[in-house]
Amino acid sequence: MQDLPARHTRTGLFRLHADFASQVLKPRRTVLVYLPPGYYENPERRYPVLYLQDGQNLFDGATSFIHGQEWRVDETAERLIVAGKIEPLIIVGIYNTGATRLEEYTPTRDKRGRGGKGDLYSKLLTDELKPFIDRTYRTKTDAANTALGGSSLGGLISLWVGLKRSDTFGKLAILSPSVWWDEKAILKAITKKLVLKLWVDIGTSEGDSALPDTRLLRDALKEKGWKEGSELSYQEFEGAQHNESSWAARFDRVLLFLFPR
Repeated sequence: MQDLPARHTRTGLFRLHADFASQVLKPRRTVLVYLPPGYYENPERRYPVLYLQDGQNLFDGATSFIHGQEWRVDETAERLIVAGKIEPLIIVGIYNTGATRLEEYTPTRDKRGRGGKGDLYSKLLTDELKPFIDRTYRTKTDAANTALGGSSLGGLISLWVGLKRSDTFGKLAILSPSVWWDEKAILKAITKKLVLKLWVDIGTSEGDSALPDTRLLRDALKEKGWKEGSELSYQEFEGAQHNESSWAARFDRVLLFLFPR
């Protein structure tokens, strides 16, 4: 573990855990932690935490899957925190492991025999990574102050984990979720209303089925009792595509909804 100066395209204070090991999933993975302004100047203060999938794409164009394209999570968080528009928070970027990403980010096996390690990944998040982060940093540990999110398959697995473990994650950021996976199996997982605050969004230029599929997700949530407004923010972004620049363009709205000052 080491402090990292702001370099490449990172902004702010980071700490790197380059070799996080799990007992339930073999690949070791990098975890990059963003700390809010004033973290070391206020040693008694505790902070809410947002865990995000595909950590290499969040903060630094030098590490992102498509070089130079990142979510600008750090710049957006710094700007909103300094402006007093959101609560200062810790953001944990969990790198995917490349070859095993699809296996870990899907909750069920499809008819082709792919995927299905989502429950193991859920255990990694809830039973291994979150306790480690809570031991290492000054976090608010309750579900109401713990959020989980991601895009595409990262959004799919974040929704799955949140529905199964709302006792741990009380807020979800679900961007452009892969509702299509395994014949829309995620819709069957929405069985009852939970104490769970959800941001769900989609771009209108993400492919033929993306928009109608995400509308089905919205409708399933509303049918079980989520009310748009304080409990559920469903947004469609005209012309937005399935890529990092589109997610970066709206990430400020995600933070403003989940962590308002």
